[in-house]
Amino acid sequence: MEIERKYLIDSIPFNPDEYPFSVIEQAYLCTSPTIRIRREDDQFYLTYKSKGLMAREEYNLPLTEESYRHLLTKTDGRVLTKKRYRIPLENTAYTIELDCFAGHFEGLILAEVEFPTKEEALSFQPPSWFGRDVTFTGEYQNSRLAMQ
Repeated sequence: MEIERKYLIDSIPFNPDEYPFSVIEQAYLCTSPTIRIRREDDQFYLTYKSKGLMAREEYNLPLTEESYRHLLTKTDGRVLTKKRYRIPLENTAYTIELDCFAGHFEGLILAEVEFPTKEEALSFQPPSWFGRDVTFTGEYQNSRLAMQ
């Protein structure tokens, strides 16, 4: 089960390059249900996600680079590219996954925080630099962005 909150970020009050990051490329074979392929640095995955906004089932399966490249030719919509920074959230056990998009969505910045329970997710108080909470709108789900 993936339980996460998502926020639209207007500006970052620090240099994210001081934190570890991955370069991600992902595309969608289907958006209902969500079936995604992803390259994260030198790792490749096929992911299934159930319906939902804050909480949903998620299953990841490893792919070879060859199978990833083959499936990439069969995807719909845009291939999304982004740099994902992993930033510890002060005084908590949480990590901010800060996605800075490139390509068609250059300039778009989203922050996600994952939680072990729905209760923790619902009681989360974001840092002051987080912008609008877009968790429950679905407008910034990556599968939706890929189809724009």
